[in-house]
Amino acid sequence: MVTQKFTGKNQLIDRLAAQVGDRGKAISILQERGHLKEDGKTFTVEGMKRNMMTAEERAINRASKRSGKTEAKYKYDVKTNRATLKGKK
Repeated sequence: MVTQKFTGKNQLIDRLAAQVGDRGKAISILQERGHLKEDGKTFTVEGMKRNMMTAEERAINRASKRSGKTEAKYKYDVKTNRATLKGKK
């Protein structure tokens, strides 16, 4: 599902809820990832870092972690919510 809502900082839960279609499911996913504490309201340290990022920053960070390349080598596509290497289509 492509959504362009909730792309700013401090919108991690709302963004994921819009993507999966259910706030409870989004909270469960974030708890499983270790980004939310058991109460479903309080961010962990790692969760707070992710929440302080925009959707673009998170996508670039994910791609960079997967590849081992620096974040500066990536560009963001808002339509797909994906980061790709600059110079590639």
